[in-house]
Amino acid sequence: MVAPLEGIRVIEVANWLAAPSAAALMADLGADVIKVEPPGGDAYRAFNLGADAIGAGGPAVNHAFELDNRGKRSITVSLNQPGGPELVRRLAAGADVFITNLLQPRRERYGLTVEDVQAASPRVVYVSFSGYGTEGPDAARAGFDYAAFWARSGVMNLLGEPEEPPVLCRPGQGDHTAALNLLASTLAALRLRDLTGEGQVVDVTLVGTGLWTVGTDFSGALASRRQPPRHSRARPRNPLWNAYRCADGRWILLVMVQPDAYWPGFCAALGHPEWEHDRRFDTLQHRAEHTEDLTGRIAAVFDSRPSTDWPAVLDAHGLIWAPVAELPEVADDATVRALGSFEAVATNQGASYETLAAPFTIRGADVAVRGPAPSPGAHTERVLEECGLTAEEIAALAADGVFG
Repeated sequence: MVAPLEGIRVIEVANWLAAPSAAALMADLGADVIKVEPPGGDAYRAFNLGADAIGAGGPAVNHAFELDNRGKRSITVSLNQPGGPELVRRLAAGADVFITNLLQPRRERYGLTVEDVQAASPRVVYVSFSGYGTEGPDAARAGFDYAAFWARSGVMNLLGEPEEPPVLCRPGQGDHTAALNLLASTLAALRLRDLTGEGQVVDVTLVGTGLWTVGTDFSGALASRRQPPRHSRARPRNPLWNAYRCADGRWILLVMVQPDAYWPGFCAALGHPEWEHDRRFDTLQHRAEHTEDLTGRIAAVFDSRPSTDWPAVLDAHGLIWAPVAELPEVADDATVRALGSFEAVATNQGASYETLAAPFTIRGADVAVRGPAPSPGAHTERVLEECGLTAEEIAALAADGVFG
C-alpha cells in the first residue's frame, strides 16, 4: 500500500495542540514531519502529565502529547540565538509544507513570515494557525481553544441551562476540531501547488473554526442579529430530543428530530400507548405546548428502570437514541473498535500503549500511526545532515548554542 503523503516533508514550528495535531495526522498519512522545538522541548510535553504508567513500574507517558506528536522527528532550535531563524529557513527550503502557530509579531522578529519562508522556498505551502488571524486587531493576541474557539466564537454562550453559567469545553476540544480544518486546507493547498507550480498560503484560526461548528445557529444570527435561546432540559421544545436519567443514575439521549413519525412506537416502548392519542401530546405542537408535563412523565418512566433495560426496548421500536457513555466504555465499545479507532504504539522504552488512530480511513492506502512522539532533539543531527549541513557547520551551530 502507498501512503498518500509519501515524499512530502513538513516543517512544524508550533507547540501545544492544534497545529501539532494536524501535523501528526500528516505523519499518519506518510509525510516526513520534522518538529522544530525550543531547547527543552514543546511546553506541552510537561503539561497534563498524570500518573499513568505503562505496565507495573513502567515509565510515565504523557498520552495527550503522544497523541498530537506521534510519528514525527524532532530537532531543537533556539530562535533567540542569531543562527536559529536562519537554520529554520534553511530547513524550510527543502520542505513542501511549513506550519506554524507563532504569533505574528514573533514571526516578524524571527524572519519566519510568509514572505521570509517563501523567499527561501517559493513552492512551499505556508500554513498559518492562530487564535484570531494575522491581519486584524488581535493578530498579537494568544488564543487557546477555551478562549478563541469556545468563548470568543459564541459556542460557549449557546450551552448550559437558561440563567445558569455557560459550560466549559474539554481540553483540546477546539484544537482537535481545528486540526481537521488545518489538515483539509493543507491538502487542498498542496493540490493547488501541484496544479500551478506556485507556493500557497493557508490561514486557519480557532475563532473561525468555532464559528463553523455552530454554523447552524450562526447563519440565523448573522441575518437576524439575535441570540438563539438556550433550552432547558426540563422544558424542551421537543421532549423526544432530550436526555433522561435512568434508575441506576446513567443517562440516555433521545434523538428523534422528526418526532411525529416515532411517536406511536415511543409511546408503546415506554408502556403508555394511551399517550399516542392524548390531545395534549399527539402532535409536535401539542407536545411543545405541554412540554413540562410530558417531559416529567417521560423522565419518571426512564427513572423507573436501569439503563441496561432500555436498549432492547428502544431498538425493538426502531427509536433513535444513544447511551450517554463514559470514556472507559467507549474504549471497549465493539462498534468503535470495528471502526479501527485505536492503534497500539511501541514506546522508545520497549513498552506499548493504545492511542487514537486517524479519525478517517482511506481504503487501500497506508494510513497508520508510525511510532511514538520523539524525544526533544532526537533527530537534530540526522535532519541537518539531510538538509546538506556539514559536520563542521553542525558543530559550529552547537557551539553557538543554537540547539540549546
